Amino acid sequence: MKLKTISITVGSGVWIGGGVRVMPGVSIGDGAVIASGSVVTKDIPAGVLAAGVPCRPIRPITAADRMLP
Repeated sequence: MKLKTISITVGSGVWIGGGVRVMPGVSIGDGAVIASGSVVTKDIPAGVLAAGVPCRPIRPITAADRMLP
């Protein structure tokens, strides 16, 4: 039996919560945050908070959301 693999692409600085499922061929943009338990079935753009089943962008991540040192 011949298996076909389809990769995923995860950008720089991405946070992925526990129990997230990422389907084959999906890309997650730089700096995105994927909420726990989400099922990512489509590409997620850079710099957004995304959640749900199926996962979808909820809102952009702003400077106010970033942790300060």
